Amino acid sequence: MQIGIVGLGRMGGNIGRRLMRNGHTCVVYDHSPEATEALVKEGATGSSDLGSLVKGLAAPRVIWLMLPAGKITEDTLNDLYPILSPDDVVIDGGNSFYKDDIRRAVRFKEKGIHYVDVGTSGGVWGLERGYCMMIGGEVDVVQRLDPILSTLAPGAGNVPLTPGREGRDARVQNGYMHTGPTGSGHFVKMVHNGIEYGLMQAYAEGFDILKHKASTELPENERFSLDLADVAEVWRRGSVVSSWLLDLTAGALAKDGALGNYSTEVADSGEGRWTIEAAIEEAVPAQVLSAALYTRFRSRDDESFAERMLSAMRFGFGGHHEFSPK
Repeated sequence: MQIGIVGLGRMGGNIGRRLMRNGHTCVVYDHSPEATEALVKEGATGSSDLGSLVKGLAAPRVIWLMLPAGKITEDTLNDLYPILSPDDVVIDGGNSFYKDDIRRAVRFKEKGIHYVDVGTSGGVWGLERGYCMMIGGEVDVVQRLDPILSTLAPGAGNVPLTPGREGRDARVQNGYMHTGPTGSGHFVKMVHNGIEYGLMQAYAEGFDILKHKASTELPENERFSLDLADVAEVWRRGSVVSSWLLDLTAGALAKDGALGNYSTEVADSGEGRWTIEAAIEEAVPAQVLSAALYTRFRSRDDESFAERMLSAMRFGFGGHHEFSPK
């Protein structure tokens, strides 16, 4: 199947590579000519701009955007709108806000253009492992895209089938799902990423507790000098907390138990905030996910105002001296 890909970064480029390795034809464009040329060398047809990309695709066209959420995606869609034709399909495979998808789909539908949102999980490992995808859009359009989606999906692999799933959508056990109407794919991916924040925070706090068990502030007979790399590794083997995130943690600890090459500042890419906003709109308590998001905010300030205030109150009522040496 022929597809246009706009945005050839760490994920977009590998999406093109995975498709081409499995017989699909890609017409590609990136604002960086070097990124475009890299895919051309591997078999893609390069484009110098969006106009030439659209002209290089046979109608009805399929164009996959793999761009940062927000202005870049919005501007690209605005540029594509006047040069696309009825029955073309635009796929947003990035992490756009689901309400933006709903708004955009209405606009594109006025011109007969189909808009599909694909929440895509797999990161830099997707080229080999495949991508877990959550897809929002019209049923017949999503079905039309199945040759592409099934190629990008990881497949069932060696994950045991869940008992009781007989007769259900087989696509799901292969790692991709039609979640419903436009916007639902990115909504499910948004919550997925919110959960990811919570899982990561739980691992981080747990290993921090393990690390500090060697603290000299504890009684000597209660101190344990634990090998965190080995703890992570043993938990990978049959533990109920085993996961891909734990696999990545074990790998990082095996290389450097102190994790000295990593920053203490943790960014958030937006989905965690949107998940909490959705929880507020739906009046759903989400204490763990909220705390994980706020911890990321806290990580960016080595000496936060909140902690200075805590110190001030502790000094006020108990005379605890926690003044900064600065």
